[in-house]
Amino acid sequence: MSETLRGGAPPDSVHLAALVTGGSRGIGAATVRVLARAGLRTCFTYLRNHDAAAALVAEVSNLTSVTAVRADATKEDDAVCAFEVAETLGRVAVLVNNVGATWKVAGLVSWTADDIRRVLDVNLYSALIMSRVALERWHDDPAGRSIINVSSAAAKTGAPAEYVPYAAAKAGIDALTTGLAKEVARLGIRVNAVAPGTTDTEIHAAAGDPGRGARVAATVPMGRIASAEEVADTIAWLASSQASYVSGAVVRVTGGA
Repeated sequence: MSETLRGGAPPDSVHLAALVTGGSRGIGAATVRVLARAGLRTCFTYLRNHDAAAALVAEVSNLTSVTAVRADATKEDDAVCAFEVAETLGRVAVLVNNVGATWKVAGLVSWTADDIRRVLDVNLYSALIMSRVALERWHDDPAGRSIINVSSAAAKTGAPAEYVPYAAAKAGIDALTTGLAKEVARLGIRVNAVAPGTTDTEIHAAAGDPGRGARVAATVPMGRIASAEEVADTIAWLASSQASYVSGAVVRVTGGA
């Protein structure tokens, strides 16, 4: 972690705050926007794109206090530092484990061992380590907190000949959600996940398949892919008091697919 970007009103410990990993683009950025509109003071992590992070801070700082921190969610020290920064905004009531990448599009035989390790680290290990750090920091005051994991429809389809390691990692996210929800329910902590289908973000272009959204749209019962905002709205609902009796759920946001 090397820098922090801040905007909005001064910190106040009586306010509720949220921490979103991978918040500078795509579903993460949409989530930062919707949580800010809901009044949560929001901290988000980013890894490389300083300009995108700074632009998002400037965009939403008129709504609430917002902070961007450069951090690698797969590293425990960075996870702890991200929480420390988020806690300067208020009581961190919501953790959104969003950071993820498909990495590449290819059959498994074309994936190197390093590719596989990295995609598992980014998509699964990061959520495990961030959640563990959250539970440590919430130990003395757990009630009313919420963890929301970003899974994928690929956890059910397996994504054959495309990105099986990513699908396997997201299946792990579903298991994490189910198990951890049961483990911490009596503490007053809720754990849920969203499982988006193909979504209009940069994730597929980054993996070398920019046309995937257009190809997939025709196979979706609703005839289109999701917007990042539609996924973020579901995350915000899971974080809200309207979902106070929802835990252990994996909500599919797939247009009927």
